[in-house]
Amino acid sequence: MADVNFDHVYIQYPGAKRPTVKDLDLQISDGEFLVLVGPSGCGKSTTLRALAGLEETTGGRITIGGKDVTGTEPKERDIAMVFQDYALYPHMTVEENMGFALKVAKTPKEEIRKRVRAAAETLGLEEFLARKPKDLSGGQRQRVAMGRAIVREPQVFLMDEPLSNLDAKLRVQTRAQIVKLQSSLGVTTVYVTHDQVEAMTMGDRVAVLNFGELQQVDSPKELYDRPVNAFVAGFIGSPSMNLVTTDGPIAGWNYTAPAGHENKPLIVGVRPEGLEVRLEDSDEGISGTVEMVEELGADSYVYVDTEHGQLIARGGDSRQLPSVGSRAQVVIRSDAKVHYFDAETELRVEN
Repeated sequence: MADVNFDHVYIQYPGAKRPTVKDLDLQISDGEFLVLVGPSGCGKSTTLRALAGLEETTGGRITIGGKDVTGTEPKERDIAMVFQDYALYPHMTVEENMGFALKVAKTPKEEIRKRVRAAAETLGLEEFLARKPKDLSGGQRQRVAMGRAIVREPQVFLMDEPLSNLDAKLRVQTRAQIVKLQSSLGVTTVYVTHDQVEAMTMGDRVAVLNFGELQQVDSPKELYDRPVNAFVAGFIGSPSMNLVTTDGPIAGWNYTAPAGHENKPLIVGVRPEGLEVRLEDSDEGISGTVEMVEELGADSYVYVDTEHGQLIARGGDSRQLPSVGSRAQVVIRSDAKVHYFDAETELRVEN
């Protein structure tokens, strides 16, 4: 096991106008489960591949366990990687797939058997060891791919969107298994996903990237409660935070702008649970037209088209939800947490 350090790392492809990864300065503790998340093209997979030795860096350095591995071959880094594609050998059994890397490394047969059996027991694959990949479900194949990484007993696990090929229900089950497995093994893990819900439910810490730059790295709760800028505020959370840009007080909304910013351009942010929809006419709230009502069982969300753009509010009792096309008022709840960001820099402004 080991810590991982990105020391002002740059990655820029030949001919590219800007770096894919720009000045990444990130420390990952020994045994930590860190998730890299961000929109498509933000540089998260490139960062992971650079850690694995599959991408060259153009600046800075990467260390694993205090050892500078910048420029070294993947086999010299003592890492194991799990990809989105299971990449299993179809002609081999589960047992042979899991032990293949050890066989190539000329590990004694008895040691291979011991490690494979132990990993299979951990992953609940004992009864499938003699099967071929074609005889397994998607979730079982992904567990085999994880088992292949586990038996190597690496310093660091790298996972590149390993659950993307699974259906929604199986994805939830498998991510819980991964978290439990990582906790029991205690191996430093770097996990890449584009799914911010997945990131928030799995990581000890989450690193948010955008256009190759690290925006914020923090615990899931801190990211949700105190986003450092408007991008993180809008990216983290499902549905995302409502962000309204204004040059002064927003008519109909009851909030107190930060001192010195009362009449300055601000981005005012409120999460859907901080808003409610009222059907009666009043001076309170922002008026608009209901575009969509999303009923999700225990929760519901109302999407309202207003002069400030689309606002999303958590709905109440399904019997009291407005109908699409009706007029409504979007009001800030009295207990809502309101966030403020500078309209020019988009950085958080404390109240």
